[in-house]
Amino acid sequence: MTLHLGQTLVIANPAAQSGAGAEGAEFVRRTLGSYESATKGFEVRLTRGPGDATLVARSATGYDTVVALGGDGVIHEVVNGLMKIGEARRPRLGVIPLGSGNDYARTLGMAANAPEKSLGQLLQGVIRRLDLGIVNGTYFDQTLSFGVDAAIALDTMERRRASGAHGTRLFAASGVDVVLHQLSAWDFTAALDGREVAGSSLIFAVQVGPTYGGGFRICPEADARDGLLDVCYSHGSPGKAAALSILARARFGRHTTSRYLDFAQASRLVIDFEGEPPCQADGERVGGSHFEIGCVHRALEVICPTWQM
Repeated sequence: MTLHLGQTLVIANPAAQSGAGAEGAEFVRRTLGSYESATKGFEVRLTRGPGDATLVARSATGYDTVVALGGDGVIHEVVNGLMKIGEARRPRLGVIPLGSGNDYARTLGMAANAPEKSLGQLLQGVIRRLDLGIVNGTYFDQTLSFGVDAAIALDTMERRRASGAHGTRLFAASGVDVVLHQLSAWDFTAALDGREVAGSSLIFAVQVGPTYGGGFRICPEADARDGLLDVCYSHGSPGKAAALSILARARFGRHTTSRYLDFAQASRLVIDFEGEPPCQADGERVGGSHFEIGCVHRALEVICPTWQM
């Protein structure tokens, strides 16, 4: 059964995947144009730079569906734009993932870097209401992290811009370099639903979905529907060898038994760091040392494949 997308806006990053975004946008334009029963009408808008997708999405009040075509960055921007629209008028979200990490696509079960398949999934999909995280007023759909893992994510972005490389191998290569040359812990105090914790942490990940870094299962049990954020943070003083071992095992979610890691769930967190750690939300840099974080339960309608979620 075909899902009718209604009035549809496609927000596409033409630079995604070294120019594949432009080809993907044209494919979607041709397909929707020849498949009139799928929509009530559609428009394809190409982004021109950082922040543009948020501006376009926040003005999409006349649409039933907004499709984000690109990597995790453009999806993050579209989500933040949609959340500026009141719930009664907010369009549902669809994703055609064309990026290096595609972690939100993994959570949804969408085919990555294959516009033909992912558009087909949207047209045959179902609508679910999924959670979002929010940190200091900025929404995140998949991941928020501090410390070494954030430094890896930000370094990965720079390497991708310089080399065009992508995927899990890129994150792993960046991880090895950061661990070997930039390994440092950050002192913090935090309240997780009021429960006080404190320490010195190399990594501090707050997840809506299970993965970051192109498939590293940092919080394997994270569920984007349960109204809770999953948290993984380190303690003690793991050396470089132990940190590399944790990184390697996290690829498959096998790091959860490490004596250097703690796991928790919370609907609200407040974290204060001594100094300003590296911090990223869905791959976008976040500044500061004081962070107020929450889970917005069932915040957004999202189109998912019928066999997922």
